[in-house]
Amino acid sequence: MLNLEKEINERVAFIKNILVESNAEGLVFGNSGGKDSALVGILCKKACTNTIGVIMPCETRRNYEQDKEDALKIAEKFSIETKIVDLKGIKEAFVNAVGETTHLTPGAKANINPRLRMTILYSVALSENRLVVGTGNRSEGYMGYFTKWGDGAYDLNPIFDLTVTEIYELLRYLGAPESIINKAPSAALFDGQTDEGEMGIKYIDLDKYIMGEPIGEELKEIIFKAHQKSEHKRRGPYNYQAKTK
Repeated sequence: MLNLEKEINERVAFIKNILVESNAEGLVFGNSGGKDSALVGILCKKACTNTIGVIMPCETRRNYEQDKEDALKIAEKFSIETKIVDLKGIKEAFVNAVGETTHLTPGAKANINPRLRMTILYSVALSENRLVVGTGNRSEGYMGYFTKWGDGAYDLNPIFDLTVTEIYELLRYLGAPESIINKAPSAALFDGQTDEGEMGIKYIDLDKYIMGEPIGEELKEIIFKAHQKSEHKRRGPYNYQAKTK
């Protein structure tokens, strides 16, 4: 069990220290209306009053309806300043431009969304001397369930080491809206998508494995294959380095 108050205080202190070290004046994060961004937003606001959450809907109905509503709920409850950038037109123009030179697969098209969001966040950060705060968790990281140079790009991440189970525990303690806690986790890159459906495993089983608890062999195999396949995402770029200079 987490010592919830201690966890919160230490993560808030971590954010404050990075702000001081970087000489930044504020923070910016993508407010998706999901569990991870909700916790990040709360922690950021506790650490820095000059925190902005950017809501960036793109294409899917859930983005424009349920997720946007939940993002606004968390912003209102915890007094987080909000900006909204609609990415639908940008995405369409991007797909049309790239489509003239290559055939974009469904996966490639879907991953444009988080990379566009990363570009927006860094544009705001550079313009306003802010740091971009990541929202990825330990469970997703282990499975490689994030977009390289999309939601995997950030300046700091205060929830990097937390499993999804722990994130829900902290959200309940902090009084996050029930609609965020109860809805199925989803990157909402296309209609009907859910994290668990796409990964083929429930977070509760994944978190048990990560924490060293027993799960079935079939589930272990799913986790092993996903982890192995996504190693390049966690490792970072492969840079050539000559043996002698």
